[in-house]
Amino acid sequence: MPEQHLFEYAVIRIVPQVEREEFLNVGVVLYCAKEKFLQAKFQLDTERITAFSPKANASEIQEYLLAFQHICSGSKEGGTIAKLPIAERFRWLTATRSTVVQTSKVHPGLCDSAAAMLERLYAQLVLQ
Repeated sequence: MPEQHLFEYAVIRIVPQVEREEFLNVGVVLYCAKEKFLQAKFQLDTERITAFSPKANASEIQEYLLAFQHICSGSKEGGTIAKLPIAERFRWLTATRSTVVQTSKVHPGLCDSAAAMLERLYAQLVLQ
């Protein structure tokens, strides 16, 4: 049996009108220290966002989601936060905030492959 690794994840949500506290799940961010893995996977369905909130700015939301990817990968496009150690980047991404892009509470689990678990969680929590 492959070795199991502790991982943490949060669901990425779009909250078009923060004061209404309604949201759509659009992605997952997953961190596994043992595998040095931090990655976000998301899909922005602009039709669904517009139906949910006609005033939502899909291109602006897309930019916020791309920032998640830049921070996860540690690329220069991620700015100062992307330069932090991997664990600190995950904590920053999953910190409580009142913005259009938010995350759920952080949930732990065990996996033998962080990449495979990201795909599984994405399919369960976003696509279904």
